[in-house]
Amino acid sequence: MRLDMNKVILDVTQRIIDRSKETREEYLDAMQEQFRTVPSRSGLQCGNLAHAFAACGPDDKGHLAEDVLPNIGIITAYNDMLSAHKPYEQYPEKIREYARNHNAVAQVAGGVPAMCDGVTQGQVGMELSLFSRDVIAMSSVIGLSHRMFDAVLNLGICDKIVPGLMMGSLRFGYLPTVFVPAGPMPTGISNDEKSQIRQAYAEGKIGRAELLKGESDSYHSPGTCTFYGTANSNQMLMEIMGLQLPGSSFVNPGTPLRDMLTEEAVKAALNLSNKKEFSATMAGMVTEKTIVNAIIGLLATGGSTNHTIHIIAIARAAGIIINWDDFSDLSSVIPLLARVYPNGAADVNHFHAAGGVGFVMRSLLEHGLLHDDVNTILGHGLVNFTKEPYIENGKLSWRDGAKESLNTAIVRPVSDPFKPEGGIKVLKGNIGRSVIKTSAVDNEHLIVEAPAVVFDEQEDFIAAFKRGELNKDLIAVLAFQGPKQNGMPELHQLTPSLTILQKRGYKVALLTDGRMSGASGKVPAAIHMVPEASDGGFIGKIQTGDLIRLDAVTGTLECLTEGVDARPVRMKKAARFGLGRELFTQARRTVSDSEQGASFII
Repeated sequence: MRLDMNKVILDVTQRIIDRSKETREEYLDAMQEQFRTVPSRSGLQCGNLAHAFAACGPDDKGHLAEDVLPNIGIITAYNDMLSAHKPYEQYPEKIREYARNHNAVAQVAGGVPAMCDGVTQGQVGMELSLFSRDVIAMSSVIGLSHRMFDAVLNLGICDKIVPGLMMGSLRFGYLPTVFVPAGPMPTGISNDEKSQIRQAYAEGKIGRAELLKGESDSYHSPGTCTFYGTANSNQMLMEIMGLQLPGSSFVNPGTPLRDMLTEEAVKAALNLSNKKEFSATMAGMVTEKTIVNAIIGLLATGGSTNHTIHIIAIARAAGIIINWDDFSDLSSVIPLLARVYPNGAADVNHFHAAGGVGFVMRSLLEHGLLHDDVNTILGHGLVNFTKEPYIENGKLSWRDGAKESLNTAIVRPVSDPFKPEGGIKVLKGNIGRSVIKTSAVDNEHLIVEAPAVVFDEQEDFIAAFKRGELNKDLIAVLAFQGPKQNGMPELHQLTPSLTILQKRGYKVALLTDGRMSGASGKVPAAIHMVPEASDGGFIGKIQTGDLIRLDAVTGTLECLTEGVDARPVRMKKAARFGLGRELFTQARRTVSDSEQGASFII
């Protein structure tokens, strides 16, 4: 028996609908007009068409020339530097074969950049990471602009890539679109062991060789990294939004089930195309309710804080306006149902085996905590997304997913959550507005009142830690890390040192206009601060010694030292050159703030 829909969810959804009325109508009008009037490839001139299928085989040429079979456009983020995207190397060839087996054609429409935050973490290249999302959106639009396609398959997994593909696909929202995952690598060393190795290195107890071995034992093969950061949060979002096949996110690469799910994704795209209904298009699926479901999934699973930026940008691409208050208000009624590293010891393989996304969705639906009145790639409603795939007699089959958790240390039902509230909250006060992820923070650390220690860069913090200068209560303040200043890099390198200080018994927290990502953990971190320092924000006025109070219980963030507001914002010149950063000068000038999606195109 399902309970009635939760009133807070209904109220938040309705205010989003009301807030978005004008922009949503404008978006839908544009998409419906293109759905009705944009001609298929038969409207191309002969010269255009000849160029488009010149490299195809004879059969595909004939089908494309006659315009009698659907053509699937593949947008791929393949490269073999990202372990998560290495499996995509062979996907176009497989997809072309699957398409032919089901009376269709498939072509790679274009490739998009795919940078690895794991490689650029703490490096200058990280300043391009967030901006790469908008570049991906623009790149996917270029690929689809050839007007050759009846449906779209998106091959992407990692941090900025799926949000970028979403934003680009929504500009072609009149086409059916399916996301195709490639799966996580098998489990390596435990996350606790990996964390201990990093902390031991930060304390100087082991050398670089031991650290590199630990990292290599953790990130060891093709497939997505197994912790629940932004990449795997992306996969959960695609499932809960109904844009990716049920149970497909966390099936390991190179397995028979993985290949069968890829073929099934091709069939799903063709089924949607053959319907020729607006409800089967991307624009017909991504609605205000779908966006609310995405936020709910993020909260229920303790997902990446990066999505407090990305979901906003995705929503805006569909004419939907959301803000951090929506996240925070939903968090008050959405319980935390999963403990996956860094919010627990398990990785995504363990989460999947314990019931995974399907079990979470089933429990949320049963308790009126998820909109079921939505269109998906499998039709109307989310009942199919509580099922799981398996192989029976050599064929792909579906069965009901777990109705009870198979490991309550990893995933639980709504009736017995890890925490009664979700993992993300807005902090407000005289410093501005920021986001905090509380799902991994123990209750005793939710309130920190301590003097500020101000740093220009995370390297300065690490150096001070190694000198033994930070053995005290403190709130580390890193301003000038926002999108306008330097592209808003992640500050993940701070985590081991802050964690060590907390374990030593000190009250510690972080305050920044930068990002911490899904890897943020047990230390309270007020992140994504707006206004950022480069916009004249209060955070740029804080000096070492100012008293700061972070209260994640009441949702407040205050500088308690008098007279700070009257100070000028201190100056910090941004580095503009090196590793191509000079090409993004205009992006830094025009980018919106974090609560508006940190985008220079939406």
